[in-house]
Amino acid sequence: MHNCTDMSEGHPLITVSELQAIKNQPNLIVFDASAGPNAKANYDANHLEGALYVDTENQLATPTLDASNGGRHPLPTLDKFSEVLGLLGVTPASHVVIYDDKQAGNAAARFWWMLKAIGHAKVQVLNGGLQSAKAAGHPMSSKKETITSKEAYPIKGWQLALADLEEVKVASKQGSAIIVDVRSAERFDGITEPIDLIAGHIPGAANIPFTTNLNANGEYLSPSELKEKYTQAFEGQKADQVIVHCGSGITACHTLLAMAAAGLEIPKLYIGSWSEWSRNDLPMVLAK
Repeated sequence: MHNCTDMSEGHPLITVSELQAIKNQPNLIVFDASAGPNAKANYDANHLEGALYVDTENQLATPTLDASNGGRHPLPTLDKFSEVLGLLGVTPASHVVIYDDKQAGNAAARFWWMLKAIGHAKVQVLNGGLQSAKAAGHPMSSKKETITSKEAYPIKGWQLALADLEEVKVASKQGSAIIVDVRSAERFDGITEPIDLIAGHIPGAANIPFTTNLNANGEYLSPSELKEKYTQAFEGQKADQVIVHCGSGITACHTLLAMAAAGLEIPKLYIGSWSEWSRNDLPMVLAK
């Protein structure tokens, strides 16, 4: 079991000091996966030296006008993702390190999950993200980085488990799997909904906000703490009996990353999440 001060290349998290120690490694590629309206401009103005930008909306998802079919951030096709990785210079031999500006990886966790899901060997998320890197004095830059594009990345299929709308319907109705909603309690309880059309949650879902994966410094809890937390929450259920979702399949990956960091099996990801469920005239638990 790794702890947060002893993270090997096989561990899904990497510290700033560990990143600095391998900065000259020839196969290393660092990505800024920050998302949001100003993310690219912020990256252009200030990013980790040498880091490339990955566009969550257009490269890690398929832009859609119909969130009722796949949610707001459906996965790209395998051919599209293969092409994107090639354009970003990623090969099967690359050691990929990803960070974002949300401290411990939201969009960064999505990119991590996608690479893990195609069987990529070396991919890690920077624990604490951009904030931790800045605090540690990691070299920053505003220069335009050069991408050395490669051939399309060879992909055979998604190798990590996914749940679709039909499976979640059955789990919600029959209790055949634990459904975990990682959104904030306010969104889960239907008190507020800043993005989707309806506030509430899927009947039968349990709320374990992704923020509870983090300590006061915005870094992931230790592997032992995360293991205890999720072992208790799932009461011995196997990973294939757990479905994790959020609003649109991005933040859910934060919890999947936390579980991987704990040495636990990665459960099923419901990409469509609340954004798909809430647009399909299905049962919903709304605010009381």
